Amino acid sequence: MAEDLRPIEELSFREAMAELDGIVGLLESNTLELEDSLVSYERGVALLRALKGRLGEAQQRVDVLMGELSGEAGDQERDTTLS
Repeated sequence: MAEDLRPIEELSFREAMAELDGIVGLLESNTLELEDSLVSYERGVALLRALKGRLGEAQQRVDVLMGELSGEAGDQERDTTLS
């Protein structure tokens, strides 16, 4: 199973989501042997981690673009806290 899987970095977001969905369905079906379940679970965790990272990057890009649209904040609006 693991031999024919593409590296996660090479998958598009949609492909990674589809693979994760398939893994969840397979695990929920309760048809795998324990060892195969563990391999599938590990792959699912890796996919989830990668997808969350991509979503975080996309959110940062959107935040930057939204900031550019709203213009520079004035001194009164600027957050000067160190949090």
